[in-house]
Parts: sequence; C-alpha cells; structure tokens
Amino acid sequence: MPETRRGGAHHAPRPGGKLLADALVAQGVTHAFCVPGESYLDLLDGLYAVRNRIQLVTCRFEAGAVHMAEAYGKLTGRPGVAIVTRGPGACHASIGVHVAFQDSTPLVLIVGQIPFAETDRESFQEVDYRRMFAPLAKWVTQIDDARRIPELMAHAFDVAVSGRPGPVVVAISEEMQKELASVPDIGPAPVLPPHPAPEAMPRLMTMLAKAQRPLAILGGSRWTAEGRAAIREFLVANDLPVAVSFRRQGLFPGTHPNYAGDLGVGADPGLVARAKEADLILAIGTRLGEPVSQGYTLLDMAGHGTPIVHVYPEQGEIGRVYRPALGIVSDLNAFALAARATPPVSDPPWSAWTREARAARLAQARAPEYGGRMNLAVALQELEKVLPPDTIFTTDAGNFATWPTRFMHLSEGQDFLGPTNGAMGYGVPAAIGAKIVHPDRTVVCFVGDGGFLMTGQEIATAFHHAVAPIILVFNNQMYGTIRMHQERTYPGRVSGTALTNPDFAKFIESFGGHGETVERTEDLVPAFQRAAASGRPAVIEVVMDPEQITHRATIADLREQARKAAEGAAAKPQPAAAHAPAPHGGGGPAPRRTGPRIR
Repeated sequence: MPETRRGGAHHAPRPGGKLLADALVAQGVTHAFCVPGESYLDLLDGLYAVRNRIQLVTCRFEAGAVHMAEAYGKLTGRPGVAIVTRGPGACHASIGVHVAFQDSTPLVLIVGQIPFAETDRESFQEVDYRRMFAPLAKWVTQIDDARRIPELMAHAFDVAVSGRPGPVVVAISEEMQKELASVPDIGPAPVLPPHPAPEAMPRLMTMLAKAQRPLAILGGSRWTAEGRAAIREFLVANDLPVAVSFRRQGLFPGTHPNYAGDLGVGADPGLVARAKEADLILAIGTRLGEPVSQGYTLLDMAGHGTPIVHVYPEQGEIGRVYRPALGIVSDLNAFALAARATPPVSDPPWSAWTREARAARLAQARAPEYGGRMNLAVALQELEKVLPPDTIFTTDAGNFATWPTRFMHLSEGQDFLGPTNGAMGYGVPAAIGAKIVHPDRTVVCFVGDGGFLMTGQEIATAFHHAVAPIILVFNNQMYGTIRMHQERTYPGRVSGTALTNPDFAKFIESFGGHGETVERTEDLVPAFQRAAASGRPAVIEVVMDPEQITHRATIADLREQARKAAEGAAAKPQPAAAHAPAPHGGGGPAPRRTGPRIR
C-alpha cells in the first residue's frame, strides 16, 4: 500500500496489529486484560512491542477479563481495556459489557473478528457485533481498514468517557491487522468537561433554602478524589443528610455524622421511609434507577410530588424516568467544585432532621443477636477495625452482600466496587483487577459460594501476575437470594437453589495460596490477619448458617410470613369474575417486582 502523508508529516508503514497497540499507547492505556485468541494474533504481537508501556494481563475467562477492566475503569475514571476473541469469547465478555453499561463505567472492549471477506457466510465463529452489542454498549464499530485505526480507536475512547460514561465495543477483522498503513497516531482530545450553567447554583440554593427535610443521594462514576472531597464539603457545609445509591458506598464516608445509609437492594426501611418524607431530593450523579428508587416506588415520576434537583453529565438521562424540578447538566466533579464555592444556607432548619437520619443509620447498624456460632454482623464490625484506611472492597451479587452494606462503614480513602446490574461472578475478578491497578493497597472481596464458583478460577490470574487479594467466601450452600424469593412465594418448595461446594480453603491451597475456614465469630479477624501476613492470594471460607437466609429473617420467618399472607388472601372477599376474556398468556397480571432479581 502506498505511503500517505497527513498534516505534512511522513509516517513509516505499520501493520494493523502494531497500529492498534500504538493507538492504545496514544490513549494512555496502562493495562489491558485479555484471553488470547487466534483472531487477534497480530494485535498480541503489537502489544509485545509495547510491553514496557502496557501491562498485558492474561486471564482465564473472558467475563473475568472484562470485569477486571471494568474495575480498572471504576478506580481510575479512564476506560478499562479488555481484549477477547470472536464468537464464544465475545459472548462470554458480554456479561462484563452489561456491567459497564448499567454501572456507567468507561470501558473499551476489543473483539477479534473473522476476515471481512468472509462476512455473511456464517464463517467460523462469525457474529455481527453491531447487532449483538447494540443494546449493551454506547457505540459498536468494526475496523476493516488499517488506515482508520487511529481515528476509530480515538473516537472509541472519547465516546467511553463522554456524557454518561460506558462501554464501547471495537471489532477488528483478522486480515486488517496484517495490512500496512502509513498514518499518524491520535491522542486524547483536550475536551473541557461541561460545567453547571450560570443560573444553576443560585436556583439550586434557592430551592434548598426553602426546604425543611432535604436529602442528598450520591451516585455515578468517574468521580475524582478532588471531586469527592468537594461534594462532601458542600454537603457537610449545608448539614445535609447524605445517602449513597446502590453499591456506591465509596462516594461518601460511612463514618461521617451526615451519612444516612445506602438506597439500594436491602435498604433500611427507615431510610426508604425518610426518603419518601423528604421535601427536596438532591440527586447528584445517580440515575435514580430501579434499585435506588425501590422499584420505582420512591418518588412520583410525573414530578408532582417531592421536587428533585437532578445533576447528571448527560441531558438525555435527566427526566428520562423522573421529571425533575431542576435539571443540571454537568460533569460531576465540575459540579462539586462549583457547589463547594457556593455559600451555604445559613442556620439550616433541617439540622435536627439530619441528626435523626444519622441516629437511624447507627441504630440500623447495631448487630442483632443471631443464633449459632457465627454472628456475621459482629465479625464484620470487628474486621472493619483492623483494615487499612485505604482498603479497596469489591463485592459480588447476592444476599451475603447486604451484610457488609448494613453493618460496615467505609472511611474516607477507602473504595468500594460492586456491580449495580447484579452480575454474579464480578467480585473475584474485580478484586484481582483492583490489586493489579493498586498493588500496594489491601483488596478485600466479598463473594458468595455461588458467585465464587462462577469466576473463582480467576485466582490463577492473581498468581500469574503476583498480586494477593483476600477473598471472603460466604458459604450457605445455596443461591441465597433466589431461595429467599422462593420461600416468600413458594414456601417449602425448594427447587434449583441448593448447592454442593468444594473445600474452598483447599481450593486456594492447591494454587499455593493461603486458605482458612472460619465457623465462629471470634475467628474471622485472626484468620484475616494471617491471610494478610502470608503475602499470598488468600481465601477465607466463612461458614454461614443456611437457616439465616438474610440479615433480617430466617427461612422459618419467611415461611411464616408466607403462611399468614396466604391466610389473609383466603379470608379476603373475592370480586366477582369478569366476563371479559383474560389477557393473552393466562389469568391476570404477573406479581409486581419490588427490586432486581439478583442471585
């Protein structure tokens, strides 16, 4: 192919695989997480040439690789990069793409693709990625011309961080990676973030000054340390009660007197009631999605109830579900700086309201007297006391995750990563990714026995790259959340939710790691300290009482509640049967969902 000139500069021809690797370097990528495949051998060779610039992390499963990249994106605010092969590899990776989409995490997934000359023949492992990922990603493209690599890769990174951050998928056809092209690299665009409109802060403060029972709800992604500090100073200066949205505990210190708790799955009913009593909601960074809004029951969608001030970096998300009294389109960190610079409300009338919210949160966090040898609430609170102040927590999805959320408090400087889309199998890979990004920080993963056996084999990646996360596996021998719903709806009819598990301590020991099994409350902290001192990847199996299905109820409690509900329904007079035909599909509407159905 003849050499070309752009911008008056001469560029030596490079193969597409090298151009792709150089494009990642130009975008400031430091880590790429992959499961290798023959569909991108040339990109792998290009990454070999820049191995002193980009650490290539070899993973064991594509979903694990994307979860690690997503954790990178959460921690750094820059797009995490994952690379997978075509067909099955891309299908496995789609789980992580969905996490990044619903969690608003910047991510770029590169997928090896068939030779473009074979398109539409159902070639080996052929998939149309534009159609496959269309509902899961912000943008999907395919590069078939090596000359367009710098352009399209630069745009992919721009899209991933613009507006509401999210995932971008880039398919790279096989023969394109061998094609020579003479084009320059393209670095990041120097785009200034959107700031609040000039009238935004005066209008917000006017509304706030009229409130009696305001509540701030923090959420969103790409917060910087400066932005988190600035928004905290604004909220504290105005003495506002602060709730965090689902799995965003790292945005505001739980140890602070203004922290009121988290609004998500398993939220404190008292906090939910308080949110409904509020006369002003400051929704900063959160979409007010289903978990936060308690199944869209928390607020009036038409905007006729509690006024909402919604701050979000993308205008299309403001008013998408809830009509706000004021929408502010702004980068969250820019908003935080503007808010901090705004004089606070003097003598706010809601200070007592804030103190009540904090008292309710502390009461909620008191450890009940659970039966048996393991009181997990007490054990976690004792563990909290010995953790470093810069600990990174990752969590999987499941009932076990509500225990640390309720009974532990993150301090300033600690981070919390969890899948807001409820994906099982997230916790272990995210912990490994976090430890690779921050090898000097302690990383603690909370995961259930079900989630661990989905991606727990990624612990091999931790050994391969010499990092040592500490994994707490809560073993109750079941898919606990589904069993909980099962007992509420079909009490005593256990179907499909029981599990048979290995010895988790021996599992990690087979790799050469540190393994322990804990059955008593007082044994968790010493086991954790031994695991940390070992300097090796560690698994601590925490044996749970299967009867204690949630931190609020036993299986017997759920069955009794179901029995009483059935008796009440039977005693209630039934309306006369209508003569109109039943809707398509059978007899009447499905039961209303009250929260995400995660396992």
